[in-house]
Amino acid sequence: MWGHNGDDELTFPTRVSVPRGDSQVQIQRNVYAGRYSNSYPTPGGSSFDIAAGERSIFGQYKQAIDAARSSIYIENQALPVPEISARLEEALKRGVDVVLLVPAEPEPYVRASRQHPDSKSFFDSLEALGRYENFALVGIAGLNGQGERSNIYVHAKIMLIDDAWATIGSCNLHWNSLFGHTEMNAAFWDPKVVRSLRRQLLSEHLGQDTLQLTDRKALQLYRNIAHENRLRGARGDFNWKSLAFTLDPTTYGK
Repeated sequence: MWGHNGDDELTFPTRVSVPRGDSQVQIQRNVYAGRYSNSYPTPGGSSFDIAAGERSIFGQYKQAIDAARSSIYIENQALPVPEISARLEEALKRGVDVVLLVPAEPEPYVRASRQHPDSKSFFDSLEALGRYENFALVGIAGLNGQGERSNIYVHAKIMLIDDAWATIGSCNLHWNSLFGHTEMNAAFWDPKVVRSLRRQLLSEHLGQDTLQLTDRKALQLYRNIAHENRLRGARGDFNWKSLAFTLDPTTYGK
C-alpha cells in the first residue's frame, strides 16, 4: 500500500501506456513555484522546470472561454475570480449562452467577503454577468420529506464549451486553487463525448432529455426552467420536476 507517509514516492514510469479510446486528452496542472523540484522528463518527452511552477489550468480556462462561440456551461464549487468573470462577460457580449452552477448556499468565504470593501470588484464582476439575458447563475435543490426544497451542495469542477471541448478535475475557480494549491484537470476534445456529458448533466438538473437540442438551445432551456422554478419557489410551490433554480448575482452571499 502506497502513501503511508510524506516521504514515499511513486515509481517513475519507464514507458508510455498504450492508447485507450478515441478522445484526445490533455492534462493541465496548477503548481505553485517551489512546491516540487524534480524535473524528470516523461518517457520520450522533454524535461519541465516544475520548480518554477505551472498555471496551465488557469491558462486553459481563459483560452477556452475566449474561444467559445455558442455555449459555456460551468459547474464549480467557487465563484470565478475577476479575470475569469471578465472573459465570461466578453463571451456574453459575443452572444454566447452561459450557465454557471454554484452552491445555492454560498461558501462561508463568500459571505465573509461580502462584508469587506476590498472585495467589491470581485462581486462587481459577478453582478455584471447578471445584466445579460444569455447568462444564468443557478443552484440545485431536491425535494425533501417536508415537501420543500433542500439545497444540493455543488462540489464539481467542470466546464463545457460549444459541445466540443470540456475540462474536469480538482481545480476551483477561486484564488487558492488557481494560485496556491496543487491541482490537476483533464481536458478533452471530443464532440460526441462532450455532448453526451452535457446531456447527462442537464437531464439530471432539468428532468428532461436535451438530446435533440443544440448546446445553445439546451442552455436556453436550462435558463428558462431555472427561472420558472425560482418564481414557483417564491410562491411556496416546490413541486418541480427538476432541480435547477436561478440565483440573484446581486444578492448572492449577502
